Formats: sequence, C-alpha cells, structure tokens
Amino acid sequence: MLSGKQLEQLTSAYNEALAAEKAGNREKAAALYRTCLEIDPADTCGASVRLASMGLGEAPAKAPDAYVATLFDQHAEVFDDILTGDLGYAVPMQLADILHRDPDRHFARMLDLGCGTGLSGMTLGDLCDHATGVDISENMIDMADERAVYDALFVNEAVHFLEEWEKADGDDYAPFDLIVATDVLPYIGALEPLFAGVAANTSPGACFAFSAETLSDEDFGDKPWRVTPNHRFAHTATYLKALLEEHSFGRITSFDPITVRSERGAPIPGWLVVAWKN
Repeated sequence: MLSGKQLEQLTSAYNEALAAEKAGNREKAAALYRTCLEIDPADTCGASVRLASMGLGEAPAKAPDAYVATLFDQHAEVFDDILTGDLGYAVPMQLADILHRDPDRHFARMLDLGCGTGLSGMTLGDLCDHATGVDISENMIDMADERAVYDALFVNEAVHFLEEWEKADGDDYAPFDLIVATDVLPYIGALEPLFAGVAANTSPGACFAFSAETLSDEDFGDKPWRVTPNHRFAHTATYLKALLEEHSFGRITSFDPITVRSERGAPIPGWLVVAWKN
C-alpha cells in the first residue's frame, strides 16, 4: 500500500502527465507516466496502458488489476447512467435478443464474467436456472447484489476466477453451460488465458458469448490485438476465431459487427460473438 507521501507524489505526477498529453507534449507525458510506474508498480493509474496507447511503451498483456478495480469502484454508483446513457452501451440487451430467438433454449448454469452492476444478469436471467456473477470491483458486486439477479457473486478477476474454479474439488465444482463476457475483452490484450479458462470450465454444447472492440486492418498492422487511443484493447476477428477453434468452440452462430459504445461522440466498432462448444 502506498504511503500518504507516495500517493501525493503519484497524484501529482499523473495529473501533470494528463495535462502534458492533452497539450500534445508526448515525451513529457511519457516521462511522467513512467514516474507513476516507479512510484506505484501496481499501476493503479493505468500508466502502462496510456504509454502503449501513445506508442511510447510496450503494451501490457492486460489492463492492470489495480487500475481496473479502482476505475470501476469509483464509478459504480453512476455506472449504468454513464454506460447505457452517455456511452450508448447496449451489448447485454443485444445479446439477450440473440439468445432469446430460440424459445426452447435454456441453461442450467450461467457465469457472467465482469458482471458489473448486473445488466447481463437482468437480461439473461430468465434463460438460466442458476447465475453466478464475477467482477474485480467490490463496489460493482455490491450494486449487482442489490439487484438480486444472481444466485452467487464473487469479487475476483475473470481469469483468476476461472483458474480457481477449475481447481475446486467434488461438490464445490460444477461446470457452466453459458459463459458471458460483455465488455471484458476490452480490458485484456492477450486472450489465451481467458479462452483456456472458459474451455476448462464448460461442458460440450456450452455457449460462450462475448463482445470485443476492433480497429481497421491498417491500425492492427501485423498484430492480433492492440491498445486503442481510448486506452482499451481491440482484437482482430481472425485472432478471435482462431482462439475459438483452438478451444473447441467451433460452432459460431453469431459474429456480428456492432457499435460497442460511443467515445467522445464517435462510434466504437466491435464484434458480438456467440459460439458453442463441440
């Protein structure tokens, strides 16, 4: 934990970095973001992601846990208004429309990774006998708990939860036949651990449904994923499809291009994917 003096130094350096970046002084901003990392290696400010978005630092494999937890803890109480109102986010509702097209479809156990305040639990709960929600933000879990749409809730990072769940013994373990990850992939660059965890905790015939952000082929270059100018992670369709195939989710019934959200009034392109395990 940072001392009071360190926290003061971190806040000062980060605010100066933001001001320098906004003013177009990229080198000064980068130096200050590196100072933030020296003060706080856990990277609560997300300095590593900002450096990568500027092209002045190596992209982390995922957004730092401390950064994501802090970000969502701070915005939990106004999260729905910001996400569905200001940013036009409607992925849980779009996914619900897809899964409700089959009136006979029903799932025994749903896992909602990055459940947030429970939007996917609200829209998909009638399709499931049992719903588990997981989020790295304790404040988000508190908000989801108030909605009473999950049978179990856990404060945990998505991949870590999947790894722990796989190791559970006997009656403590049960696989899922629906795993949902809406607005989770934009916080992870290298997706191999996530897809491996999903595969390890699902049975044949299970559904994996998720959203992802994307960029133009030119922006990706020869990379399967990149940090975007909005400090999130985008993935190519080729990369996503290869991982699905590798982990036995070979039947893809939806790979629809969507507008994931708006950012400063501009639409953010992405994918809404529904795949089924062989």
